[in-house]
Amino acid sequence: MLSTSSSFEFTDSSRIVVATEKPIAFDSPDHLVPWGTANDNSRNYRFNEKVYQTFYSYPRPWKVLDIGCAGGGFVRDCLNDGCFAVGLEGSDYSKKFKRAEWATIPNNLFTCDVTANFDIFVETKEKQIAVLFDLVTSWELMEHIEESKIADVAANVKKHLAPHGLWIMSVATVDDIVNGVNLHQTVKPKEWWITKFEELGFYHQPTFIDFFNTQFVRGGTKYSGPASGSFHLVLSATPQSIPKTPPTGVRDKLFDAWLGSKMQKTLKRWIMGPARKYS
Repeated sequence: MLSTSSSFEFTDSSRIVVATEKPIAFDSPDHLVPWGTANDNSRNYRFNEKVYQTFYSYPRPWKVLDIGCAGGGFVRDCLNDGCFAVGLEGSDYSKKFKRAEWATIPNNLFTCDVTANFDIFVETKEKQIAVLFDLVTSWELMEHIEESKIADVAANVKKHLAPHGLWIMSVATVDDIVNGVNLHQTVKPKEWWITKFEELGFYHQPTFIDFFNTQFVRGGTKYSGPASGSFHLVLSATPQSIPKTPPTGVRDKLFDAWLGSKMQKTLKRWIMGPARKYS
């Protein structure tokens, strides 16, 4: 029996199932020429803290879906914090080589072509529960999707997103050529993406961009380098149902500016350098 819920108890006897028409994106340049899927394992705990502040009043465990999860580092951080978290990756490169977190949380990471129909549910002895997620993330994924298939990805996200849920992403706006292959199949400016998502029933919430204040998992010059030309979107299919944007004080803004800055990285190297020398 299949039911749908954004609130359920996940026990040791439960298991996560990803039912997909296409378990691997065989025709994707990212699978044919593995690069990000073979190297990336991004995480930023400050982002997690802000997510938990956003959904503080909603039932726990908070449910997080990361599409294009690469090494699964963000998913593991969410699990460590007590979230129900699932990662989907189009290529099986990391799975085959048990790279990064595919060796540590294999029951939470799955290969799946997100341009094809898929369903995520929790299976217990009594029933199957289709999961509605509080948060869906996609860190520099959408530019890898062929333009004609963007609607398919959006439809899959909408099916799995709770009414109060948010879809947070970074999107690069430049080509990414590896071994003569352009991995970025849809290279468009920010305004194009906002309009495209509105056509698909997702609406940008810029007040959340101010709240996260550069502290995303990927994207922007702080985390991806100036060549990425990336930006962030926080999307909702039902803006009237989403959480209120948490307040941000001056101290929070200063702390966010400090994290990941050149000065912080220099100080960290200076402090950690002698420790490594005598360890």
